Amino acid sequence: MCTMIGTKRVRLQPVAEGASVTQLELFFDLVLVFAFTMVTDLAAEETSAKNMLRAVLVLALMWWLWIAYSWLGNVIRADEGFARVAMFTAMGGAFLAALTIPEAFHDLPGGWYGPLVFAIAYLVVRLVHVFMFWLASAEDAQLRNQVLRWALGSITIGTTLLVIAAMTSGALQIGLWIAAIAGDYLWTLLAGTNWRLNSATHFAERYGLIIIVALGESIVSIGIGVAGLPISWPIAVGALLGLAVSGLLWWTYFDVAALSIEHELKHANGAKQIKIARGAYTFWHFPMIVGIIGLSLGLKKVLYYVGDSSHHTLKDALYGIPLFALYGGVVLYLIALVGAKHYATGMISVPRVVTIVLLLALIPLAAALPALASLALLCAVLGALIVWETIKLAQPRDEIRHGVSG
Repeated sequence: MCTMIGTKRVRLQPVAEGASVTQLELFFDLVLVFAFTMVTDLAAEETSAKNMLRAVLVLALMWWLWIAYSWLGNVIRADEGFARVAMFTAMGGAFLAALTIPEAFHDLPGGWYGPLVFAIAYLVVRLVHVFMFWLASAEDAQLRNQVLRWALGSITIGTTLLVIAAMTSGALQIGLWIAAIAGDYLWTLLAGTNWRLNSATHFAERYGLIIIVALGESIVSIGIGVAGLPISWPIAVGALLGLAVSGLLWWTYFDVAALSIEHELKHANGAKQIKIARGAYTFWHFPMIVGIIGLSLGLKKVLYYVGDSSHHTLKDALYGIPLFALYGGVVLYLIALVGAKHYATGMISVPRVVTIVLLLALIPLAAALPALASLALLCAVLGALIVWETIKLAQPRDEIRHGVSG
């Protein structure tokens, strides 16, 4: 039976082993849905290398904000007692930060000073997280020491540099953002592994759901790309191909890979379990999210091409950053998925490595094809990967999915 942490007034309920994600956590994730949409819009606004870097930096901060609560929600139930109030407070700060993403680097005329609002909103969310972890560790001295050690460096480095960056511009501003994010990530690696994981099931489910959230953004991008345009065969084919690519990425994650990683997480203990959670999930899942957002940008541009009458559907090719976002996003996603599985299980998925190399080699060809054809080619390669794994690796796949013995 779970015991309450702290006083009756606080009433924090520990997460039980085998617990599932709460509805409040799913509600919290809706803020990330909006944030992902804003990041995609930021990237689509100006397809330059500098703006792509800005979009990735904003995404990294929003990811770090989210993962903090993925760990907290595995220690105490998000929907019980004072934790519920804290979650809604954090949601408010996160939503304000997401609203300010278009102004994260430069202020728009009128209203508050956007970059500083973003930095302060981010700081509030982080402080709420630290405060709740402090309360949650009231009866666990080892965890409290870990929280203190991590917070002293993470909050100081990450948020302080971000506030300073809000007062600057240009290369210095971007440099401070990079330093804030890199310092925060590095400090987390060095601050120790005395964290707690009460439910491996909850943790794995939490990260699986955020992958679905990101894939949902890729589907939203398809719709936004042709919003208000009359339906036609290029739009119908492009939309279905985009949906198929998103579905195939879902398959690559949830069919076997996610189950394999979760199995290792459940059967690990102590520091090893924390390392798998931190490495395979917290760190390796981030490039997956970046890859999906890159795919979203590419899909948005492809659908714009096929829906815009100024483009010749059978002639105009996707090129430059949108093309690299389309193919490179899928490549990055697969690299991260291979990396996460290898980190947890020690195994390398050879067919996926071959697919990564093949997609990179096909980029020059895709640049010479019409935008719709380059999307079809991408879909065909991913489809071939899934068919190969389903047929050629049928026995190990069944063993992982259904526990079928050899």
